[in-house]
Amino acid sequence: MKKLSFIIPCYNEEESLPVLYDRLNNVSKEIKDYDTEFIFINDGSKDKTEEIIIQLNNNDKRVKLFSFSRNFGHQAAVSCGIHNCNSDLAVIIDADLQDPPEIIPDMIKMYEKTKTPIIYGKRISREGETFFKKITAAMFYRFINLLSEVKFPVDTGDFRLIDKKVINIYKQFYENPKYIRGLISWTGFAQKPFEYRRDARIAGETKYTLKKMLRLATTGILSFSTRPLRISLCLGLISIFIAIVFSLRVFYLYLFNPSVLVRGWASTIIVLLFMGGAQLISLSVISEYLANLFNESKKRPEYILNTVLTEQNRTEQNRTEQNRTEQNRTEQNKSSLLYIKYIKFQAYSYNL
Repeated sequence: MKKLSFIIPCYNEEESLPVLYDRLNNVSKEIKDYDTEFIFINDGSKDKTEEIIIQLNNNDKRVKLFSFSRNFGHQAAVSCGIHNCNSDLAVIIDADLQDPPEIIPDMIKMYEKTKTPIIYGKRISREGETFFKKITAAMFYRFINLLSEVKFPVDTGDFRLIDKKVINIYKQFYENPKYIRGLISWTGFAQKPFEYRRDARIAGETKYTLKKMLRLATTGILSFSTRPLRISLCLGLISIFIAIVFSLRVFYLYLFNPSVLVRGWASTIIVLLFMGGAQLISLSVISEYLANLFNESKKRPEYILNTVLTEQNRTEQNRTEQNRTEQNRTEQNKSSLLYIKYIKFQAYSYNL
């Protein structure tokens, strides 16, 4: 039978995890043609997230846990899930339940009907979010599309269905940090949107702050575009053009009306400030690219695993426990035999 994996990155989601598991478990019962598994990635949570997943693992052999040594970020958590997925299909879904699990069977039906390798969730509404959050999110997707050389679907996150072909290709990506939805689009495989209404969080607060959104946007732009460098070149050319125009003006006044040159301090300062600002912007853009290259050159791992619980681990643990039990039983038997021999020897000595 074919296999389906739910890839679930988690960070401080102790309140939503039991509800998420129950809803995903109910969904898995509707999917008759697939064996399902739950791949939970604990991204260095500080609450009881890991303990809850361990309990789920004890009660359900389909539950797997990959726990990081610290918080490495949402994208690293999703990467870990894909790296440890060997299924025919995978669904990436956050633990906050803003993306309703109940639509997954319909996404699978769309995949089975169209055989499209990527079915991504497209949000037609966003419940429980502020106006500022909605505006910044809309700007984020369109701004990154404006600068990127690879076009990404707008109004979508990492909630999507990918098939084995996409999973295997993704495992060949070694860059760090990753912009996952960009990498999946970069593969060039066909994509289809699945429209849905995004719910409000059932508990807790969003982990994607404005700062993290800006960092994610920077990663996406630097990973898929060299346009910022070209924009820096354009700014430099514009600055040079303005400087030449002002130079010609000053030269003209020097020849024909030198008395007004004293009043040119304001324009001179404006030109200097403009050119200085353009230079700083250009240097900042170049610095970001150099920083990315520097991070890549260090070859550090994308994440570090602290705890791994899978069915294979459970089998190995059971085998170890059985071996330990058999070893203890053997040692006890040896001790008993030695004791019996000692008693017989004492009795023989007494008879003598």
